Amino acid sequence: MPGRQEIENGGRLLQAQVVIVGAGPVGLTLAIDLGRRGIACVLVEQKAQPEFLPKMERCNARTMEIFRRLGIADRIRAAGMPEDIPMDVQIIRSMVEPPVLHLPYPSVAQARALAYESEDGSLPLEPYQLISQYTLEPLLLEVAEQLPTVTVMRSTTFLEFTERDGGVLVTVNDANDVRRTLEASYLVGCDGGASRVRKQLGIRLEGEGDIARLRQGLFYCEQLYERLPIGNGPRRGRHYLVAGGPPTFMIMQDSTRHWTVHSAVASDAEMRRVFERIVGVPLRYEMLYCAEWRQNLLLAERYGKGRVLLAGDAVHLVIPTGGLGMNTGVGDATDLAWKLAATLQGWGGPELLASYETERRQIGERVVGASRYASLGYRAWLAEVRPEIGDDTPAGVDARAHLAEVANVEQRKSNEMIGAELGYRYVDSPIIENVPGGPQHDLRAYRPTTWPGARLPHMWLADRSALHDRLRPDRFALIDVKGGHDASSLCAAFEALGAPLDVLVVPNPILRAVYERDLILVRPDLHVAWRGDRLPQGVADLARRVTGHNNMNRAACSTSSN
Repeated sequence: MPGRQEIENGGRLLQAQVVIVGAGPVGLTLAIDLGRRGIACVLVEQKAQPEFLPKMERCNARTMEIFRRLGIADRIRAAGMPEDIPMDVQIIRSMVEPPVLHLPYPSVAQARALAYESEDGSLPLEPYQLISQYTLEPLLLEVAEQLPTVTVMRSTTFLEFTERDGGVLVTVNDANDVRRTLEASYLVGCDGGASRVRKQLGIRLEGEGDIARLRQGLFYCEQLYERLPIGNGPRRGRHYLVAGGPPTFMIMQDSTRHWTVHSAVASDAEMRRVFERIVGVPLRYEMLYCAEWRQNLLLAERYGKGRVLLAGDAVHLVIPTGGLGMNTGVGDATDLAWKLAATLQGWGGPELLASYETERRQIGERVVGASRYASLGYRAWLAEVRPEIGDDTPAGVDARAHLAEVANVEQRKSNEMIGAELGYRYVDSPIIENVPGGPQHDLRAYRPTTWPGARLPHMWLADRSALHDRLRPDRFALIDVKGGHDASSLCAAFEALGAPLDVLVVPNPILRAVYERDLILVRPDLHVAWRGDRLPQGVADLARRVTGHNNMNRAACSTSSN
């Protein structure tokens, strides 16, 4: 099916396979992923251009691994913060006073060097990347618009949808103020916390809403980063959390010249005073934007209904503490993309797309919990700020020492979430081998595992290439890390379903030690579907299960040794 379709006189865009509402990072990632798989998409976006607004500011390691598989990780790094910039987090009184607490974290270059030397699967293939959403979004939009399979309709408002005849009719108001109808097999709402798609489905958000209100300001200051440290003030870093006064923190954006400040104050004028108080010395600056935002911890009761699905902020709203919001949405997109593509290409069974909600809603629930955990850590040390903390007295010295001791524990809950980023695994999914038990879910620590449902740990091969890079994103892969296994029966079972499968034989004792089994069956999204030391007798049942055709008989896979 061709990607771009002509809009006929009747106002109907016919036979798009997927319509996506919302061209934020999640909708764009989904469109790019689907488009690269040959799926014809229409991306509906209300704005004419991406806005220069301060939203997310960091792609975590898992998101960068996903972008690597989409072939755009290097472009994102080139557009984002330079790789030698430190990622330190500091608790301060102001930029001219010694920090109360300094938490050092490696730059991208340092993190990459550590990963290159690692042989135990504990580090990601791609480190994090600091990039502001107003930089990332135009880049992703450019990538999407260059794909012949993706049509972007800017300045176009989603109005409503109707399911009919095995498809979805989507009514929009286009850039010329003309009402049109798009016809697709599936509709995906990536249209944010106030999602009109979700509301039409009648799906509620559950949890804690409007927990707190803060103002956010975007400031341009040419000199601040170059002047750091100012006097005895903090070193260069990315986050500066203020001890004393209303809850306030400042974040360096990817240019090192733009800074966002969040503070519990009541007016834009107060935000200017907050910025000046943090900086502590006269510097020329401009406040480019200021608005109120609300903290929420909300999860949708469903991730879709019928042929209409939801992803990103449309189904989970979290407090930015911990940096999990947009990154979880990108995870939604990569899970949904391969399942939609497989379904539309005919080899995905009915349970494949149904597994999207089963798998991703449990991750959304964990992420809401992780965000709450990180936020409580921030509040815990903030509550320990004593009135005399800024005094040049023994009481002031004691107050700062006390706060540093508490914050050295509590603030790490926000900044050290590698377990939530890399260690999530799907449980009770209809398309993996579900074995009782499994590794404990740990927000803070990542322990590499190939337990079914987990992300395949990154490992280097003998030639120092990455195993992840040998696994094609449009197909399953059976990895034989022992060698000598005959996979012909599994290949035949996949072929009978029309499902793509590669066999990768990489005899390697280091891989075998980390992966713990001889054979690992990996999905297109790099999550493990099955593992064992030999193939089960019922390979046809295994193939049918992991491609969503039916629930396999668990006894047929009893040869696996989880």
